[in-house]
Amino acid sequence: MTQTLYKHPFSVAPMMDWTTSECRQFHRKLTKNALLYTEMVTTGAIVHGDKERFLRFNPDEQPVSLQLGGHDPKDLATCSTLAQQWGYNEVNLNAGCPSDRVQNGMIGAILMAHSQIVGDGLKAMQDASDIEVTLKHRIGIDDMDSYDFMRDFVGHVHSISECRTFIVHARKAILQGLSPKENREIPPLDYDRVIKLKQDFPHLNIVINGGIKSHEDGLALMNKGLDGVMLGREAYQNPLCLRTVDSLYYGSKDAFESPQALNQALISWINQEVSAGKPLKYIARHMLGLYSGKPGSRQYRRYLSENIHKAESTAAVFEHAIGLIKVDSF
Repeated sequence: MTQTLYKHPFSVAPMMDWTTSECRQFHRKLTKNALLYTEMVTTGAIVHGDKERFLRFNPDEQPVSLQLGGHDPKDLATCSTLAQQWGYNEVNLNAGCPSDRVQNGMIGAILMAHSQIVGDGLKAMQDASDIEVTLKHRIGIDDMDSYDFMRDFVGHVHSISECRTFIVHARKAILQGLSPKENREIPPLDYDRVIKLKQDFPHLNIVINGGIKSHEDGLALMNKGLDGVMLGREAYQNPLCLRTVDSLYYGSKDAFESPQALNQALISWINQEVSAGKPLKYIARHMLGLYSGKPGSRQYRRYLSENIHKAESTAAVFEHAIGLIKVDSF
């Protein structure tokens, strides 16, 4: 276990269309301690829309962070208050998403060009609630991509808001010409800049995100001084990697010692959810990568993919699929 004073040394990144409540409940079966994030929700959707739809979550998901997309201090403050009222562990502002749709609303990575707006927004969020307020951002945008730019951005935001936790996606965002998917793959990773940021701001919590494929790599980055690791696509596509998070990052016992125990817990949970009226497709679509690379995993994935969307699908579909996995031990 790598020692850090930050209470969330491991987290699963917010991912649109992926980190739904059902996904977070599944991930929570694998790790009791990791910080889980919602999908990004715009402040407008919460302030003017169906608050229960956007804010409701299962208490079993805790600790969970609500990620907001927005820039108006008043709306951010309102959403921060609501996040506390609904029981979230923390609230996070997105300054990293490169989508054209959010740029036009002054949301996401475009905010890195406006540190005063970011600082004012974070301060309003902190003044409106008692839960932790954090920021997720890139190492730069477009031609504003020097280390000095990122350092000054973080310094200015902190001086305005006293925000203490910065989650840094170690790629710059190219706002014109690349899709969000391409922005997760084409701009090169630069972990050294994030490490240097921690060296320049030792009093802040600096969490690294982007391209991390294994716990070995994540822990190696933490051993260079960083306070936390955030996994995104790797955690979603290979969820079994979450099973050892509790021992590696928190010094506590892992949730399951055998595939059989995990499988039974998942079957019981899915039976409960489906019996309560939750369609199987909303649950099992997040579980296609379970046991990825293990004997029987291709058959498992194929069977689930072909059957979970049928109207008559029951929990028995998952139970049959998991029976195709031929793994006796982790």
